Amino acid sequence: MMRSLQQVGVQGGQGRSCVGPHGNTWNKALRIPHEAQWASEGRVCGGGLPKSKSSSFAPTQLLGIGAGRASVWRTLAWQQALSPAPSPPARGGLLPRGQQPHPALSLQPFNHGHKVAKFCYADKALLHRAIGAALAARKEWDLKPVADRAQVFLKAADLLSGPRRAEVLAKTMVGQGKTVIQAEIDAAAELIDFFRFNAKFAMELEGEQPLSVPPSTNSMLYRGLEGFVAAISPFNFTAIGGNLAGAPALMGNVVLWKPSDTAMLASYAVYRILREAGLPPNIIQFVPADGPTFGDTVTSSEHLCGINFTGSVPTFKHLWKQVAQNLDRFRTFPRLAGECGGKNFHFVHRSADVDSVVSGTLRSAFEYGGQKCSACSRLYAPRSLWPQIKGRLLEELGGIKVGNPAEDFGTFFSAVIDAKSFGRIRKWLEHARSSPSLTILAGGHCDDSVGYFVEPCIVETKDPQDPIMKEEIFGPVLAVYVYPDEEYKETLRLVDSTTSYGLTGAVFAQDKDVLREATELLRHAAGNFYINDKSTGSVVGQQPFGGARASGTNDKPGGPHYVLRWTSPQVIKETHGPLGDWRYPYMQ
Repeated sequence: MMRSLQQVGVQGGQGRSCVGPHGNTWNKALRIPHEAQWASEGRVCGGGLPKSKSSSFAPTQLLGIGAGRASVWRTLAWQQALSPAPSPPARGGLLPRGQQPHPALSLQPFNHGHKVAKFCYADKALLHRAIGAALAARKEWDLKPVADRAQVFLKAADLLSGPRRAEVLAKTMVGQGKTVIQAEIDAAAELIDFFRFNAKFAMELEGEQPLSVPPSTNSMLYRGLEGFVAAISPFNFTAIGGNLAGAPALMGNVVLWKPSDTAMLASYAVYRILREAGLPPNIIQFVPADGPTFGDTVTSSEHLCGINFTGSVPTFKHLWKQVAQNLDRFRTFPRLAGECGGKNFHFVHRSADVDSVVSGTLRSAFEYGGQKCSACSRLYAPRSLWPQIKGRLLEELGGIKVGNPAEDFGTFFSAVIDAKSFGRIRKWLEHARSSPSLTILAGGHCDDSVGYFVEPCIVETKDPQDPIMKEEIFGPVLAVYVYPDEEYKETLRLVDSTTSYGLTGAVFAQDKDVLREATELLRHAAGNFYINDKSTGSVVGQQPFGGARASGTNDKPGGPHYVLRWTSPQVIKETHGPLGDWRYPYMQ
């Protein structure tokens, strides 16, 4: 039976959801200890987690593998056995009783015969009603002190770091096909860090005030934007969805959050956690919707004040064009923030450490099946080192286990997200087989009979301008170009000019002069640039993330300036002494 919402002012997040019960007894069974035994991604292990009343902030430590593993196993077993129950199309919005929108399903990537969530699309009428409900709630929320708004997100971070941690990890694993460590890095550590550090940055921003010169006092008021923000999130990071919706809301905005269909399970859990943490109704509207319907509706509303987006270049360009076409109807110029992926590189100089190159490249190219925006998908190797690098890559590749992450914690990566992604990657593998300039060195097989499985694949190309070196694949495919050692400068220029993207990249070298040259020549090739480290693994507060060119607007979420993107500052000057005469002294 389809669950309907109440009329105006519905309490989003109440009642049973498609993702299971949330009773207190069940929550206690899911507590995870905070000790960290997986040191990864540059995170601090062994330090304390900052609590909502603490003034200290540090990167969130990763999940303990002992009792923490047992909690995740229990939650996975429960989640795997659960048949998906219906979920309403909009939480915090409006749905008349008896209305039955078109239902949709989320399938498990590594076992597409298993349905993990049922949800419903909001149509245009419901989206318009959700916009109206959000706008009605905006003024009161914006007038709250930033410290009060921050407490909601700090409380949500506490829930994610404790009683809700295993739940969100399990839902990210079964819904998005992540291994336990990838889910932990994403849905726990990174999302917690987003909530805590954004709160820190927002409160610090309040302290940034202009100079005051007697007899006047100057102040800066960081208001929310006038209207609503549309947040459109991808499948590949639970944390991104929470941040795309959460950061604007923290700064006093109201948000329509359209989650990815293939990340619905974990995204809805994040929404419920925010509501449990005290987020008022209608501040964030959780509205699953068909992409074109959502885009057409929000860009035609006069109240649109911003779009916070992560996804493909064509979709972001289309939204940008729609905003431009409707520019005359908006009450304010909408702010567009977008992150659109990349064709990320590892450049290897002959002075590089081979072990570091091999380990970093394997992890960057193949963790989460290459479905990270920052994943390495093109490798430039010097001819003198290529035999060693090639031998080690192929040797280590044989040890990578691809399988079901819910059954085997030894799995390195699992299936790709859905049939569409599987089909796109298969076309690239067919291109690799048929092109005379390409040679498949390892992998290249795929099978979608049970799940959308693709073997890790390494392809060597003789043509550095082949499309496989230029276009984003978003799968476990690494393309390699071997260059003459003496042409490393020319190859660096090739790295910079080959693709339209500019997201992440890495240079491996021990020669300091080469590193200096590479940093200069690749100045605009990557928004996140790594030296002797892999191109993935940015950490909130340490490496704010984003790139320019076709990779996006480079607003650097995870950094101190990102929250300013979602404010409309007002300067207030108060003069304490009267102006006695309108005439200037020189006129006397």
